[in-house]
Amino acid sequence: MPEEENQTTMAVDELQAIIQRCQVLEEADFKGEDFNLFQVAGQKCLEDGYAAQLLEVIQNEKNKVIIKNMGWNLICPLVRCILMYKQEDDKREHCLKILDRLVQLCNPKELFLGLLEQIEQTSGEQVCQTVMLLLQPLQTVLLKLQNKKAYSVGLSLAMIMNQLAPLPVPYTKQQIQEDKLGLCQCCNAVVDFAKPFVNEVVKNMEKSSEYNDMELKEELLKFCMKSLKYPLLTAQLEQLEDIEEHPFRHFATEIIDILWNIRELIPLVFLHNKGRSPHWENEEFADIERRNSADSLACLSYLVFVQHLGIDCFPMVFSPSYLLQCNMTHIEVLLKRTEESMLSKGLDLFESCLLKMEDNSLLHQYLEFRDFINVPQVLVKVMTLCPIEHLRKKSLNILQLFIDKFEAEGKYTLFRCLLKTSNHAGVEGYVIKNIKDQIHLSLTACDNIWFTGHHLISLLDLVLVLPEGAETDLLQNSDRIMASLNLLRYLVIKDCESDSQTGVWTMLAKIEQNFLKPLHVGLNMSKAHYEAEIKNKKENRREAQSLNTVCSVTVSGEKMPAMTTEMQLQVLHSALFTFDLIESVLARVEELIEVKIKGGMDENS
Repeated sequence: MPEEENQTTMAVDELQAIIQRCQVLEEADFKGEDFNLFQVAGQKCLEDGYAAQLLEVIQNEKNKVIIKNMGWNLICPLVRCILMYKQEDDKREHCLKILDRLVQLCNPKELFLGLLEQIEQTSGEQVCQTVMLLLQPLQTVLLKLQNKKAYSVGLSLAMIMNQLAPLPVPYTKQQIQEDKLGLCQCCNAVVDFAKPFVNEVVKNMEKSSEYNDMELKEELLKFCMKSLKYPLLTAQLEQLEDIEEHPFRHFATEIIDILWNIRELIPLVFLHNKGRSPHWENEEFADIERRNSADSLACLSYLVFVQHLGIDCFPMVFSPSYLLQCNMTHIEVLLKRTEESMLSKGLDLFESCLLKMEDNSLLHQYLEFRDFINVPQVLVKVMTLCPIEHLRKKSLNILQLFIDKFEAEGKYTLFRCLLKTSNHAGVEGYVIKNIKDQIHLSLTACDNIWFTGHHLISLLDLVLVLPEGAETDLLQNSDRIMASLNLLRYLVIKDCESDSQTGVWTMLAKIEQNFLKPLHVGLNMSKAHYEAEIKNKKENRREAQSLNTVCSVTVSGEKMPAMTTEMQLQVLHSALFTFDLIESVLARVEELIEVKIKGGMDENS
């Protein structure tokens, strides 16, 4: 007899021997040794490729009691073999039938622990395969459980989501179509796994509010909150061409449906139901829980108000300003993130809320809410620090939208806030341009106390000033300085000295002292410095060329690409050009002031 056939006989014979021994025993007489021998023999059959023979043993009605008590021990080798065999392999089919039979016969509690252990131990590329394989058996076992069912369902869902969480979420269209690790498919399979338990909660809620049912509802709510944070917060959820059913949109829709069915959707969106998270004595754990909850709620608002998933469930009675107020916390959470997928969701949610509102309709009292001050400040950081150009541009457009929605006093208050907090000359220049537009509107279209008279004077005190006097870095602050000069030029041209609607003539001495004179001094100092630098570079150019010398620049501890002498000269000339531009506008402003004052004197005489 060949050696392989001999081994076959040995593996199957060992199994048959333990089976025959146990068949004559009562269930209560099974010993630990019997369990061990059965597990070793069954595992050997599987590993040596004799799943067909093992299946016969398991399907034999005479062995039913033995399998009921001992079969769950085969889960580990069984899962290993199923994942090892190819889809079309007969041995894989035999293993699947064994798994089905074990699910039918084994003690649900023991089988539950065995299945959960396999999910817990999987990692890397096998996570989704293992979860997909065990979801149906796990669901069947959970439906059989009588005690601690809610706890077991919650444990299963938490374990599954924790195992999926380290996997990268497919983001591009190609990645979603390929679904290399099977995450898209797996997420939707997990929702199907949860549906019988959702239905159970719905039925019980219709009857009464028993404690156990509320427990199961809480577990399903936790699952939905985890799903909102991962994968949905990271996922790309816009409709994509050539993808008939976007897997993550489908998953998001299912999560929204669960929340609606368990009557948690509207409370989560509008009531900011934050008292639902567990109490942690450890403050660090409490902070993590709060952050996770904030991320999940922000994602939920994005799904509802941007992707309009579940929007039909909401009563259409809320004003656009109330919807904006509800979402400002979520917008802030998303805008503070640096990942493109999350940052873009924050911008989309902010834009969507603003577009529903009419211009000049948002009352200034909203700026008394902390979020209404925080969000524009965070938006400014996105505008100035985000490395992704299209998000920087979009954030600038949204800032303008936000400004446009406020009535006059709101705009005035917001401008003051941004001028004091932005710490960025480009942003300050942009705000000053907006102030100029509001003054123009007030002077030409509608009289407005906030952009004329003493209110405007107070605002101009923040605008027509050099932050550090003559020592101010004019190059770094050039955007702000040019915007301030253009505003002053406009005021001098538009406002008559006799009327002084804007108050510019009243505060002219102050403007000259705090802005115009220091600017002259600063320009002279800066031009002299840069001209000296240019002269120095030119004198050293010949020597630098002969030695092929380059200049290295360090910014924030990082070495930037080396600059040749020619490149340095280019930068210095560009700076001089900026100073010349500022100087020419400054000269024009002073000329206009002189003409206006002289004209006023002539009229009086």
